[in-house]
Amino acid sequence: MVGATVGGLLARQRRGELTRLNDQLRQINAALRRQAKIESYAPTLSYAPVGSKIQESDVIVDPQKERLIAYLRSGKNHLRNQAPDKAFPEFKAALDLAQSLSDHVEEKKAARGLGASLQRQGKYKEAIKYHSMVLNISKMTGEDSGVTEAYGAIADCYTELGELEKAGEFYDKYIARLQND
Repeated sequence: MVGATVGGLLARQRRGELTRLNDQLRQINAALRRQAKIESYAPTLSYAPVGSKIQESDVIVDPQKERLIAYLRSGKNHLRNQAPDKAFPEFKAALDLAQSLSDHVEEKKAARGLGASLQRQGKYKEAIKYHSMVLNISKMTGEDSGVTEAYGAIADCYTELGELEKAGEFYDKYIARLQND
């Protein structure tokens, strides 16, 4: 009886510690995301000089690329409108099309959108798969845009799943990239 009481008290204490740690990690992550947004502002950006207007007949348009961009835009709009369930099929179609076109930049955008839509639906394990796809594409192409956000999103997913060790690993990678950027 005494052992059960002590065990129960210890379990409650540990749960309280984990909850406090989880809250701290979420606060740190929110602060880091705000900082990343502030630092990503580029005040030294200059615009291209105004030139002559290009005739529409001179622009070569790939209808598949247009369709791909339309899927990505539609998915993004659904996410903005808090409809992640509607965003998923749009991003999935974009991913399939980007893979068939071997367009790694758009493939990464679609994978990022799929991860975000699943994450907002609470499907964290599936979301991790797509966020990891962003990392794999970046590693394969040597182009690392979106990697920092992917680390943060994966860490958030692991935090939601209660896997704080793995979450900590990805938060460390996220923080390291924020400091290097």
